[in-house]
Amino acid sequence: MTEGTISAAAVGGDTLTRLEQEGEIAADYLEGLLDIADLDGDIDMDVEADRAAVSIVSDTAGRDLQKLVGRDGEVLEALQELTRLAVHRETGDRSRLMLDIAGFRAKKRTELAELGAKAASEVKATGEPVQLDPMTPFERKVVHDAIAAAGLRSESEGEEPQRFVVVLPA
Repeated sequence: MTEGTISAAAVGGDTLTRLEQEGEIAADYLEGLLDIADLDGDIDMDVEADRAAVSIVSDTAGRDLQKLVGRDGEVLEALQELTRLAVHRETGDRSRLMLDIAGFRAKKRTELAELGAKAASEVKATGEPVQLDPMTPFERKVVHDAIAAAGLRSESEGEEPQRFVVVLPA
């Protein structure tokens, strides 16, 4: 084994350890939030695509957790930012942590992947670019990934909060 290989492996291990630490800090923060709000929920932690991923799930229908999602995920987005700030406060490093509550993001990811695939099919059929409605950064990322998987290109245009995806012919 060469020294470069050892260093690369050590860096990979350090990254995983750092992301797991982010998840632990986020879980502690969110457990405190659930206690304050008197809501039931379990915290699941994982590392996905070089990010800490934390989910709040419930054995029940999760109706109470819907309060933490809000309309179109607005409360979820705010809680994600607060959780990232809590991680930053503890580690001093910027966090790219993803938060999901009651499966909202997982469901949204599936819907957006289908939207991206449909837009890609339309562009392939017509040869004309397709402009989608404004989306959050998370939503745009999922759509960009779906379009790339379909073999096409896409770009984000506009200014927040009206930034949108344009699907381009190959």
